[in-house]
Amino acid sequence: MDLPEQHLPTPAPASGKLRVVIIGCGFGGLETAKALADQRVDVTLIDRTNHHLFQPLLYQVATAGLSAPSIAAPVRHLFRDQNNVTTLLGEVVGIDLAARSVSLRSGQVLPYDRLVVAAGATHSYFGHDDWAAHAPGLKTLQDAFDVRRRILLAFEAAEREEDPARRAALLNFVVIGAGPTGVEMAGTMAEIARHTLPGEFRRIDPASARVMLVEGGPRVLLAMPDALSEQARQQLEKLGVDVRLNARVTEIDAGGLQIETAAGQHGAGTSRYRIESGCMVWAAGVAASPLGRLLAAQLPDGDALIDRAGRVKVTAELRLPGHPDVFVIGDLANAQSHKEGHEPRPVPGVSPAAKQMGRSVAANIRSELHGMPTQPFRYADYGNLATIGRNAAVVDLASKFGPIRFGGYFAWLFWLFAHVYFLIGFRNRTVVLIDWASAYFSFQRQARVVAGTDAPTGGAEPPAS
Repeated sequence: MDLPEQHLPTPAPASGKLRVVIIGCGFGGLETAKALADQRVDVTLIDRTNHHLFQPLLYQVATAGLSAPSIAAPVRHLFRDQNNVTTLLGEVVGIDLAARSVSLRSGQVLPYDRLVVAAGATHSYFGHDDWAAHAPGLKTLQDAFDVRRRILLAFEAAEREEDPARRAALLNFVVIGAGPTGVEMAGTMAEIARHTLPGEFRRIDPASARVMLVEGGPRVLLAMPDALSEQARQQLEKLGVDVRLNARVTEIDAGGLQIETAAGQHGAGTSRYRIESGCMVWAAGVAASPLGRLLAAQLPDGDALIDRAGRVKVTAELRLPGHPDVFVIGDLANAQSHKEGHEPRPVPGVSPAAKQMGRSVAANIRSELHGMPTQPFRYADYGNLATIGRNAAVVDLASKFGPIRFGGYFAWLFWLFAHVYFLIGFRNRTVVLIDWASAYFSFQRQARVVAGTDAPTGGAEPPAS
């Protein structure tokens, strides 16, 4: 059911230049600003970081395959030639719908005529936020640096560990969650242990490291068809990843995690066991930005507009119900796609959807400026891609002739060139291709640099005798 519009957007000011404030420079925010380049608008783009991040390749930074500049571009550089865009480095702490203004932590208040909230998502630990200290997620460059540090220092700690049980525990690497990020992380970590690091240590064999992928559901890559999901599992196991399905995490501490398995896993009936680990990575859940709840708190029955992940239910045109001057897009929006002749369908939280939302919002702002009708959002689903590791990936493409599904080497090539194509900037594409070509033939990952020499926080305890 469509959410009703309760009043029309505020007209443009007498000057004809709308003040458009965009919160977030992810895929949705970036696309909105770019699509308004030739319009009589003043765009203010606010983000907590000074860069746009190509998140689908963030795991490559975390696993030392790429350096940060390969997948990140300074926001000011991206808009250096678009004179109607002002970029601000700052954190939004308040949105006043009645006053039509945005407040920054610095105390600055920005008025708007149109507001686009594209603040994205963060990690969700399902009520166990204390787990974050022991199993970091992967959403920002700082997260990637933290994960890379933990991976590399776990091998360093194992090299100097005298106790065999503790050494083995340090070489247990656990990825929690078997969505695209978890699958990519686990496959790449296995490659590092078996192909990159052997020969560099004297007291340990890196290839003896155990990489475990723990998933609470019945299969990996739940968004993929069953056949591709099974193919991905088989490719992971071929790389040496220990895939554990129907395995729910019940506790995480500095030394490891507690697992509860459903019937049929590791014997009959429910079982509980502990994994000691030197490095754990969280890829199991996401939650929308807190700005969603901040918006909903100002609306009648606002709680009903927030779903379990904290996303805001929006109208067919991606507007905040009752406030058509405000658009909510990307991972923060619980949106439906409205195609003629079809029932509305939920829009997935993926980067192509965020980019399409940004272009749709910009098109409707342009239509309002020129007195033309606005249009509902229509999502074009091109399919899903996921890489597992070297020469291994799965592809599920949508076409007018039906789904196109394949895996293996050619799927990996397709995934590689698709991601390079969508990178921001020619330099980024060139650097990534060179780095990947070098890594492919040499098995080396040149970004294996961390600051400091401290062992990972906590450290795995040896299993009980």
